[in-house]
Amino acid sequence: MSAATESPASETTLRIATSGFVDTFNPFISIYLTPTNIIRYVYESLVQNDAEDGSPTKGLADSWEASDGGQTWTFTLQDDLTWSDGEPITSADVKYTYDQMMTVPALGTANGNLVSNFDSVETPDDKTVVISLKTPQAPNPGSEIPIVPQHIWEAVDDPTTFANDSEVVGSGPFVLDSYSANQSIVLKANKNFWRGAPKIDAIQYVYYTNSDAQVQALKAGDVDLVSGLTPTQFEALDGVEGITTHSGIGRRYHSISINLGQQTRENVPYGTGNAALKDLEVRQAIRLGTDTETLLDKVLSGEGVQATSFIPASFPKWHLSDDDEVIVGFDPDAAKAKLDDAGWVPAADGIREKDGQRLSLRLLTDADDSNEQSIAEFFVPWMKDIGIEIAVESTDSDTISAKATSGDYDLYFSGWSVNPDPDYQLGINTCMNLPTATDGTGGTTQDGYCNPEFDELYAQQRSEIDEEKRQEIVHDMLALNYTDTAQVATWYANSLEAYRSDRFTGFTLQPKDGGIIANQAGYWGYLTVEPVEGATASGTGTNTGLIIGGIVVGVVLIGGLVFFLIRRRNIADVE
Repeated sequence: MSAATESPASETTLRIATSGFVDTFNPFISIYLTPTNIIRYVYESLVQNDAEDGSPTKGLADSWEASDGGQTWTFTLQDDLTWSDGEPITSADVKYTYDQMMTVPALGTANGNLVSNFDSVETPDDKTVVISLKTPQAPNPGSEIPIVPQHIWEAVDDPTTFANDSEVVGSGPFVLDSYSANQSIVLKANKNFWRGAPKIDAIQYVYYTNSDAQVQALKAGDVDLVSGLTPTQFEALDGVEGITTHSGIGRRYHSISINLGQQTRENVPYGTGNAALKDLEVRQAIRLGTDTETLLDKVLSGEGVQATSFIPASFPKWHLSDDDEVIVGFDPDAAKAKLDDAGWVPAADGIREKDGQRLSLRLLTDADDSNEQSIAEFFVPWMKDIGIEIAVESTDSDTISAKATSGDYDLYFSGWSVNPDPDYQLGINTCMNLPTATDGTGGTTQDGYCNPEFDELYAQQRSEIDEEKRQEIVHDMLALNYTDTAQVATWYANSLEAYRSDRFTGFTLQPKDGGIIANQAGYWGYLTVEPVEGATASGTGTNTGLIIGGIVVGVVLIGGLVFFLIRRRNIADVE
């Protein structure tokens, strides 16, 4: 079946193809990629991530100062800020937002971890916000939290269930105007935005079932921008008249996640992970037996770089260097030696056994994800060569989501987008963020990883004000996680995008040098875009978004550490 979009295209409407799932546009609750990206355009934070390099820059706050060794942060708001409805933005809006997250557990679903170190929030006057922290903190506490208008939200009967999906009052460059599930999302330019109104009138997200349909829509002129292209699609669009392709430095990492024995915070085991994966030597052998260089070359056509850890190379200050002493390369002989030393002996068919147990592992793959299918074709024989049998279970994304949540897997493909400051991603690798229940709910954990030594380092880096010293601690954390092998990070893929350059120009990249347009850690991508002079809308203007079930969904990176919703940590859809 098909779904037609609601709004006709115009030369001042940027039309973006999407297949993203929307849980809600409630900024306290949403944990999915598409709505969270839109929320970045609708609500300004106290502190924004700069387009140049992702460093802290002005948001609602004009300036800020840390005192008491980083335990007290004072923010001064800009002059004459207004909401899109003309009401003034004051420190009371900031305090209201933070207090809701601190006192109502459900309203901490999306970003609860970011206020977990808050002791109090005070507002001496309309322009001043003072955040007192429980312990000193290096990451700027004003970042990544969308500030909502108190005068709107305090009138809502139940903010935890508020959909917030039409006629939204915001402070960002655009405001959400309308939403039709699985059809379209329309944003209107906010004329009151403090940086100045955007140069286009609207953004319209148009739904398509898959990326092939999106590519055809771009060629036909039914949409203006497509992201998340495969290398094959990207190459096919290169040189097409009226279309410009762009390969940007990505902020995602991709990995093979390993079920090392899922457990709750109270150390209660759950799930069906193979007990063999609790053996460090087995996990390390999997890493040694995986040729990530070949995967990058053959699956991604070289559109990215090899990964070392879960912090991408696009953040060089925090990234674990390729030449770090813990990094190992593809070495099947070393993998075999690891398994030999661990007592895993090859049987007659070459698959190893120990204590009567056959070393056979399940690999979940998404039947609709060509990259996952391609990786499996390489991975299965590599593992067989070192004596590990891989049973590929190819299914749909909903099933994978449920299995990943409940720990019903041995291996599956995962991926997250990472923000400029690594604190969040480090935090979801700590023991305190393991689930609280044996169905996998009650926490947000990257891979079910838990190491008290890592947790101690996490507390140190969060409070270390000296950036060079903090970098050293973060590198030590990544090296420890690498050695513990909770996952095998495979690549940092380039973000492959294409747009109708015969209709629009002036996209701002983040980072400035070789960065990305869509899915930024900010709102820069569409802030400066403008119509090409003399351009007119092409295509039919009544785009057909083919929604035939099975929409791929994912979790955003700035989700709450304490509260967990079922989600698919998919390479393409995880924020």
